[in-house]
Amino acid sequence: MSVIDRPSVRNIATVSGENNVTRKTFVIDTNVLVHDSTAIQKFKDNDVVIPLAVLEELDSLKRYSDDVGKSAREAIRYIDSLKGDKKGDLHIGVVIPEGPKVRIHLGQKQEKIDGFPLPMDRAANRFLLAAFILKQRGESVVIVSKDFVTRVKAEAMDLEAEDYESLKVSYEEIYRGMRKIPAAKHDIDVFYKDGYLPMPQEAFRPNEYVLLTSPENSSAISKYNDKTRRLEPLMAINRDIWGIQPLNVEQRCAIDMLLRDDIPLVTLVGPAGTGKTLLALACGMRKVFDDAVYSRILISRPIVPLGKDIGYLPGTKDEKLYHWMQPIYDNLEFLCSTTSGDGNGAATLEFIMESKKIEMEAVTYIRGRSLPKMYMIIDEAQNLTPHEVKTVISRAGKGTKVILTGDPTQIDNPYLDKDSNGLTYTVGRFKNQRLFGHMFLERTERSELASIAADIL
Repeated sequence: MSVIDRPSVRNIATVSGENNVTRKTFVIDTNVLVHDSTAIQKFKDNDVVIPLAVLEELDSLKRYSDDVGKSAREAIRYIDSLKGDKKGDLHIGVVIPEGPKVRIHLGQKQEKIDGFPLPMDRAANRFLLAAFILKQRGESVVIVSKDFVTRVKAEAMDLEAEDYESLKVSYEEIYRGMRKIPAAKHDIDVFYKDGYLPMPQEAFRPNEYVLLTSPENSSAISKYNDKTRRLEPLMAINRDIWGIQPLNVEQRCAIDMLLRDDIPLVTLVGPAGTGKTLLALACGMRKVFDDAVYSRILISRPIVPLGKDIGYLPGTKDEKLYHWMQPIYDNLEFLCSTTSGDGNGAATLEFIMESKKIEMEAVTYIRGRSLPKMYMIIDEAQNLTPHEVKTVISRAGKGTKVILTGDPTQIDNPYLDKDSNGLTYTVGRFKNQRLFGHMFLERTERSELASIAADIL
């Protein structure tokens, strides 16, 4: 059974017989609390056990300045608050308002427990030992961990193990942002004549794009306005956008939502070469340098391979970021060369960078800032957790537009997958909001080679 088919750990319980509900003991791993610092509250009417090994790991993580450290500190503060105000003894168990009974498990003093096959040389094994001991005591134990290897070890010892699924949205069923529907040629003609087409009976999502096609091979691309409940034409593009023209219908729709000031949150999802970052950057250049709608462009990418820390690279912060932002510089150079003509791209790029209207920043350092009237592009957003994405979006001040781009099938974060990452989660949670627009880009336009590679490799 797949992760998506399993019952959510949010309300999990096992029914024995017709009316007897067995109370379960959920043993929570460190990575779950780092992923969601409020996870303890999600296990209604069950026992939640925090092993000492987990507390020790949280304590070692709390000193980090990134979102991992922030989540660790929040989890520790919450656990500490449960023993205050005479609420009870955490070693015995404290029932919290959300329903679960929370307790801390200190474990055994001896180095080896009969029947436990793993050495005590790492925190992950000490975490499994706590669950093993609780099962020996007769409790109905379920290990909750986002680490696949930990779950495999648990199942090898006949311990039930589950991934944490509370902050998940199915990538396979993700909202696409556009649909194709058949229509009579008369309706398409009316759409072109009147500039809109009433759709009172159709259940479209706000800002959803609709491709109308008729048997007579006529077609029209439109955007649904949920206020008027009708299909309306896309914004006219009178000229190219910094040398860029849409190459397919999805790109045309993406450009439309990127240029609309009434859609402050946009997500672009798709494989490599579909134009996600390039389109977002080109539209940002139009809105900042040509239309002066936003004061500047803020571009950020998560620094995942170096543990979200750029301190290992020499030089100033800008010099360190340069290596991670190289794909952005490549796109900027391409836009400048297509706009200025061959041979003039370098001068245009130099002018743009000297204007101080483009700012590069690591996601780690966005938290705590207030960012008004900015055009924010968060590239590779699939490597962010749902809480990190929440941190980024909540930084948006008045008049700011946020664009998240990425491919949920290419994730570097070891504790995220295509269903639990912040990009997929954002699409699932915002899809019914009027201030949100989304487009799933499928067709690779980088080159014929890139298109074939995306399909067969």
